[in-house]
Amino acid sequence: MKSYFVYILTSKRNGTLYIGIANDLIKRVWQHKNNLIAGFTKEHKAHLLVYFEETTDVLSAIAREKQLKNWHRQWKINLINQHNPEWKDLYPGLL
Repeated sequence: MKSYFVYILTSKRNGTLYIGIANDLIKRVWQHKNNLIAGFTKEHKAHLLVYFEETTDVLSAIAREKQLKNWHRQWKINLINQHNPEWKDLYPGLL
């Protein structure tokens, strides 16, 4: 069964936040970390994976990404704090 991920990257604790979606989280975050994707994450150095959710339903993942993107910044920070209070980079744990 295929998995889809909604994820949040940041530049530092309480820094710039980026929300994305991927079907291969390890590959996608690696691309961000190595500046292979032009745009927001490269410009703002948002390379730390601080939050992610997994689902097997692509439509749910898309809806959740849109929902999170429309949230107030503080709500996003609260979500990260609830699941990752130290704002550790979760990427090494995926490998």
